[in-house]
Amino acid sequence: MRGLAKTDANLNDAQIQGWSVIRRVAPYLWPDAHPWVKRRVVIALAVLFLSKLIAVTTPLFYREAVDALAPEDMDAATMMGLGAVGLTIAYGIARLMTVGFQQLRDVVFTKVGQRALRQLALETFTHIHRLSMRYHITRKTGGLSRIIERGVKGVDFLLRFLLFSIGPLVLELLMIGAILFFLFDVWYLAAVVVTIALYVWFTFKVTEWRVKIRKEMNDQDTDANQKAIDSLLNFETVKYFGAERWEADRYDVAMENYEDAAIRTNYSLAFLNFGQSLLITTGLVVVMVMAAIGVQRGDLTVGDFVMVNAYMIQITMPLNFLGTVYREIRQALIDMGDMFDLLEQPAEVNDKPGVVDLQVNGGRVALQNVTFGYDVERPILKGVSLEVEPGQTIAIVGSSGSGKSTIGRLLFRFYDVGGGALLIDGQDVRDVTQQSLHAQIGVVPQDTVLFNDTVHYNIAYGRPAASEDEIVEAAKAAKIHDFITSLPDGYQTTVGERGLKLSGGEKQRVGIARTLLKNPPILLLDEATSALDTETEMEIQAELKAMGEGRTVITIAHRLSTIADADRIVVLEDGVIVEEGRHDDLLAAQGRYAHLWNRQSEEELV
Repeated sequence: MRGLAKTDANLNDAQIQGWSVIRRVAPYLWPDAHPWVKRRVVIALAVLFLSKLIAVTTPLFYREAVDALAPEDMDAATMMGLGAVGLTIAYGIARLMTVGFQQLRDVVFTKVGQRALRQLALETFTHIHRLSMRYHITRKTGGLSRIIERGVKGVDFLLRFLLFSIGPLVLELLMIGAILFFLFDVWYLAAVVVTIALYVWFTFKVTEWRVKIRKEMNDQDTDANQKAIDSLLNFETVKYFGAERWEADRYDVAMENYEDAAIRTNYSLAFLNFGQSLLITTGLVVVMVMAAIGVQRGDLTVGDFVMVNAYMIQITMPLNFLGTVYREIRQALIDMGDMFDLLEQPAEVNDKPGVVDLQVNGGRVALQNVTFGYDVERPILKGVSLEVEPGQTIAIVGSSGSGKSTIGRLLFRFYDVGGGALLIDGQDVRDVTQQSLHAQIGVVPQDTVLFNDTVHYNIAYGRPAASEDEIVEAAKAAKIHDFITSLPDGYQTTVGERGLKLSGGEKQRVGIARTLLKNPPILLLDEATSALDTETEMEIQAELKAMGEGRTVITIAHRLSTIADADRIVVLEDGVIVEEGRHDDLLAAQGRYAHLWNRQSEEELV
C-alpha cells in the first residue's frame, strides 16, 4: 500500500509538472499581440471538430449499406439499385472528408506550431547568452545544446500529439459512447468504458515506471554526448598525450550505461504492449459477442454487427498508440521542463530598469575601493582603487591568483563588484546598458577563439555592418592581409573548429583585426601574447602598441618584458595593489615588481 501511495504521489507530481509546462507553452499558441495566430487556432479546432463528427457518422452509412445488401432483403433489383450503391458512395465520401478535414487542420495549424517552436528556441538561445559567466563555466556546452534540442522537439511533439491525437481521441470516444448508448443499450457503453478505463489505468501506471527508466537513459545519453564533444573539442590535447584509448574507454563506459537503460526500456515496452493488447482484445471480444447474440435473437441486424465492429476498431486503433503517445508526451514534458528550467535560471548580471547607454568621451576608467570574490568566503580583490586616464596605457601584473584577470572581467561586467564601484567617464557600469558597455571595450584575450567559419566572417564579427574595404583595412593593420590572400580561398577560407587550422600567431592577428574593426575607445589586452613564441610575440606586440594609440589601454600581463614601456604599471598581490609606477622607477625601488622582473630574467637565461 505504501508503494502504491508513493506511485500515486509521483503521478500527481508529474501531472502538476505537466500542467505547469503546458501553461508555459500556451502563450506561444495564444499570443495577445498576434490576433492572426488566435484565428488560425480557432479555425484549426473547428476543422478538427468537423473531422471527428464526420468520422463517427461514417459507420452509420456502412451499417445502412450492409443492411440494404442483406440476403433476406436483397433481390436482383436491390442488388443493382441505387440505395446500397448510394450509401456505399456516401460512406466513401465521408471517409474522404474525414481525411480532408484532418489535412486542412494540419495546414491551418502548421504556421502556428512552427512559429511557436521558433520563438521558444530563440528565447532559450538568447537567454543562455544573458546568463552570467559563472553559470557558463559550470555547465557543459554539449549538455546545454541537448537541452535546447530536446526541449524544442518536445514542444513539437506535444503540439502534434496532445492537440491532434489525445484531444481528438477523447472527443471521438465521447461521441461514439453517446451513439452506442442511444442506438443500443447501456451495457455496450459500460463494456467500452470499462475496457478504456482499464487500458488507460494500465498504460499510465506502466508508462510512469517506463518514464523513470527513459529519464535515466536520457541522462546517460547526455553524459555520453558531453564526453564526446569535450574529447573532440580537445582533439589536439588527446593526441599530445596519446589518450585515444583512454577517451574511447570513457565514452564506452557512458555508452554502456546508456545501453543498460535502453535494454530495460525495451523490456518494459514489451510488457506494456502485451498488456495493452490483452485488455483491448478482451474488450473487443466482449462487445462483439454481445452484438452477435443480439443478431441471433433478431434484436440487431447484420449492419448493426458490422457497425459495432467498425466503432470498436475506430476506438482501439488510436488506443493502440496511447502508451507510446503518453510515454512520449511525458518524455516531452520532461524535456520541455528542462528547457523551461533553463529559461528560469536567473541572470546574475542584469540591466537596471530605465538604464541609459554608456557615453564615452575620453575613456577614463576608475576603480573605487573595489572588492570582489567568486566565492563569498574567498575574496579576490580587497579594496582596489585605480584610475586610468584617457589615452593612457597601464599594465596590471602579479603572480597567478593575484586578481589581475578579475579586473578585466569586472570591467566588461561579466560579474558585478561586491563593493565599491567601477566607473567609465564617471558612469558606474551598473547604471548603463550592458550592450553599450560591451560596444565601447575591445578585448584581445590570451587565446583568441574563432568561429568555425571563414576568415572574413571572423574579422567582420567585430562590426558585421562593415564594408569589404574596412575589413581588408583592418586585416592590413593587423599584418594578416598578405597571409589571408595567400590562402587558396582567401578571405573565404574556413578556419576550423575554434580556429585550429591557423597558428597561434595567425589567430591572434585575426583577433586583433576583429578588434580594430570594432574600433573601441577602451582596449583590454588580457595576456594577449603570453601563449606565443618570442619572435611572434614581438611582432604581435608591435601591432598591439599601434592599435593602442589614441585609446585607453589596460594590459593584463604575465611576461613583464611586454609592458616595460607602459605609462604606468600596477602590481597586484593577493588582491591588493602593492606597487605602481613606471618600469624604471619600480626596478629602482627593489620591491615586488623588481623581484618578479629578476626572476623572469633568470628563467629566460636558463
